[in-house]
Amino acid sequence: MSKVKLNLIAAACENMGIGVNGTLPWKLKKEMAYFTTMTTKVKDESKLNAVIMGRITWDCIPDKYRPLNNRVNIVMTHHIDEVKAKVPEGVIVVPSLDEAVKYIEGREDIESTWVIGGSSIYKAAMEHENCGKIYLTEIQRSFDCDAFFPNIDKQQFHLVDEEEIPGERQLEGDISYFFRVYRKL
Repeated sequence: MSKVKLNLIAAACENMGIGVNGTLPWKLKKEMAYFTTMTTKVKDESKLNAVIMGRITWDCIPDKYRPLNNRVNIVMTHHIDEVKAKVPEGVIVVPSLDEAVKYIEGREDIESTWVIGGSSIYKAAMEHENCGKIYLTEIQRSFDCDAFFPNIDKQQFHLVDEEEIPGERQLEGDISYFFRVYRKL
């Protein structure tokens, strides 16, 4: 049994939208800071976290933030050679989630693994035997989106309380949201 647990992290609005035209449909600084903290925070200072994303998600990250710093960036794509030629040194390019897990297992310095999108990568991670938790920011409003978070099967995923996650409603500008954590049973 693999020791790598896949944590998914996303923000979705009421219609489960996560993106539009390659960008986020909302600007939420505190929510973005939460994403950064969650995906970079380690208990063991000698370790790093890994972030797994699809090529489209990689392409959607503004150049100045790529690769995501203080994290091992892993990009999944069917076009390995093409993508490898474009990404900076140190960014890992793999053809599948299994390959990403295998790569992470081969390293001693990775503490947690975060799946950061997009839709098909989230879906694959939710169905993967190593799926642990979904950290979902539930935005209390609908936005026009063309990318969506997969349906969360409440038979398989249960809402849990995490000590370090604020349970109360968050408000930023005129948008409210909740940080939720679902654990795979």
